[in-house]
Amino acid sequence: MNLVDMSVTDFTLETASSSPAPGGGSVSALVGSLASSLGQMVLELTVGKKAFLNLPEMRQQRLCEIQTELAQLRLELLKCVDEDTKAFNGFMAALSLPKGTDEEKELRYKAMQEATVKAIDVPYKTACLCCQVLQFLLDIVDDGNKNAISDLGVAALMARSAGLGALFNVRINLLGLDNLQAKQKHVDECDELEQQITKQELAVLNCVREKLY
Repeated sequence: MNLVDMSVTDFTLETASSSPAPGGGSVSALVGSLASSLGQMVLELTVGKKAFLNLPEMRQQRLCEIQTELAQLRLELLKCVDEDTKAFNGFMAALSLPKGTDEEKELRYKAMQEATVKAIDVPYKTACLCCQVLQFLLDIVDDGNKNAISDLGVAALMARSAGLGALFNVRINLLGLDNLQAKQKHVDECDELEQQITKQELAVLNCVREKLY
């Protein structure tokens, strides 16, 4: 059974169990999906309303496009929930390969490195998707339904937490990557993405606070 097909209660129980998966990567993806859902909800409460109809036509069209993009991001992040756990399980499977002979050791090492790359790629994808969610939240904060402005603030907080959480998973898996050039490239990408996520969250929250006070 896929994690995303579980009830909320069952997912939390599975996360709370002694099993190491689902872990932070899957949880980050789920939280990112919820952030996107909140952004989509705000637009559902905005599009077609009087204030929306008073906006320039191009702006109306843009908000509708973002509505569609957020729906797609929600689905992509949901996929990452299970992809992250599958990547972890793949690494554990490689780790359990036999290592009695030199040939077996070589095959096991290669499998572990390949699994490590996968375990890096999935949470990095999650973080990138969360960054996109924040970009869209920033784009809609001025024209979103005023009565749901606090929901945009919550969405921004969640998207940031999900994105940075996913990057933690990238960084811990980088410890097992032996390709130093690839490792440094990933480190640089993580540093840059973390800055973008933090900056965008702050921009959204500042806009939200201005409308609340």
